Amino acid sequence: MLAVAVLTMVAIGLSSCGGSGGREGGTLTGSYASFPELDPALSYEQEGWTAMYDTYLPLLTYKHADGEEGAEVVPALAESLPEISSDGKIYTLNLRKGLRYSDGTPVKASDFAATVERLFKINSPGSPFYESIVGAEEFAKTKSGGISGIKTDDKTGKIEIELTEPRGTFTNELAMLFAAVLPPGTPAKNLTTEPAPATGPYEIVDVERGQGWSYVRNPQWAKSNGKAIPEVPGGHVDKIDISLIRNSATQVNEIERNKTNWMQTLVPADLYSKVRDRYEGTQFRVEHAINLYYFWMNTEKPPFDDVKVRQAVNYAVNSAALERIYAGALSATHQILPEGMPGHETFDLYPHDMTKAKKLFAEANPSDRNITVWTDNESPNSEAGAYYESVLDELGFDAKLKTINADNYFAVIGNETTPDLDTGWSDWFQDYPHPNDFFQPLLSGESIAPSYNTNYSRMDDPKLNAKIAKLSSEQLGPQQEKEYAALDREYMEQAPWAPYGSNTLSTFVDDEIELDKVIFNPTMGQDLTSFQFK
Repeated sequence: MLAVAVLTMVAIGLSSCGGSGGREGGTLTGSYASFPELDPALSYEQEGWTAMYDTYLPLLTYKHADGEEGAEVVPALAESLPEISSDGKIYTLNLRKGLRYSDGTPVKASDFAATVERLFKINSPGSPFYESIVGAEEFAKTKSGGISGIKTDDKTGKIEIELTEPRGTFTNELAMLFAAVLPPGTPAKNLTTEPAPATGPYEIVDVERGQGWSYVRNPQWAKSNGKAIPEVPGGHVDKIDISLIRNSATQVNEIERNKTNWMQTLVPADLYSKVRDRYEGTQFRVEHAINLYYFWMNTEKPPFDDVKVRQAVNYAVNSAALERIYAGALSATHQILPEGMPGHETFDLYPHDMTKAKKLFAEANPSDRNITVWTDNESPNSEAGAYYESVLDELGFDAKLKTINADNYFAVIGNETTPDLDTGWSDWFQDYPHPNDFFQPLLSGESIAPSYNTNYSRMDDPKLNAKIAKLSSEQLGPQQEKEYAALDREYMEQAPWAPYGSNTLSTFVDDEIELDKVIFNPTMGQDLTSFQFK
């Protein structure tokens, strides 16, 4: 997601005037505050998805558009959306003809099978999304013999995927970056520093982990792929250089001085109002992504194995205080499904009440009060973690704050061998616009994994697991939305988390960029193909 350590000059070599009013060509410079994985099988953060949205293409993708329109699944490497059998178990797609990877290798239907197999070989955090394919669970154990539920024909381009049971979210999951098709023989190791050949309009080059990376145009896009995939735009700039700048205030300063064209990171809380008031509409825009910020509690061991303790924490956390920490960019919420997600029905089981919190805590009287609180080092998440530590101390715990570098925070707290995983901060941005995405990966017992766990609370309630499984097998409709709303309340009664808000994101560019042309996809973030110089 980042290119070189030193920022390059902006807008070099701008060429002919584009039909849309902006200029074509040039070098876009951007900055990130943390370094994401640049391997589509391993990246599970919006930073990485933004970085790879326009490089690695799955069979399906999300429309290159803002807002609700951007939630639409459209064909990418496949000719059309899948044909689904009447029993909901077989998905049939056909690969577009004449596609090539950026190194010139032809794209074949069998590459999709190899891509899914690689997810299991590399222990990808995305592999659970594809375990419902017939033979996938067995392949996950043996890492050999192929996945029997994926049948491909390289001559015709036909791809047939058989599921063990209907899965109402599978079309969305085929559009996730985890399923981005890679060349045959792609090694089962982290390729962040050795990017695999791309199928999209750009390819990633010159990666220096911890410092930056660059993009250049994929030479095969103009020759073949771009003509075959009209749903994906080709982009305006010729090159993109991304640098890692840990201090977000410095990132803002670089934008204001026209040393950087764009910052992927949120504008820091202490500068948010100033930047918004000065630049909104010209260089700054608020983006409304569907997300949730929350504190998780490990329900597997004391003291948070006691529901009364968890409920006490929910009463103790004051979302109004956290709104101030996030400088007004955060909207308070006290449930799992955020506003804008199908199935959301607003409720609040735990309005802030420290007196009630202390009463519940006293009734529970936990014997283990020495706990570790985890957070990352990016502002204002670091401040939110410090606030949470102070609340737990006031409640009666002896809390110790542990702050981890944002580059590997989720890998650390998602590894079951990490000691003292008691409670901590997290956020979740939708993988796809379906309520299952806020339950199955985050709260289902089947998502508790040893090496890349996303169920940080280790919640494993058989009754609620069964409800998640049932709903995930059905196509989403009014009845399912009503059941998801009820499931939201049931989980909050168990209080595995203390949710506190949904955050807005921001697009901040310098005065050389056409702000009104920058697309913010609600799942993938800023679309690099949409950046254009004035």
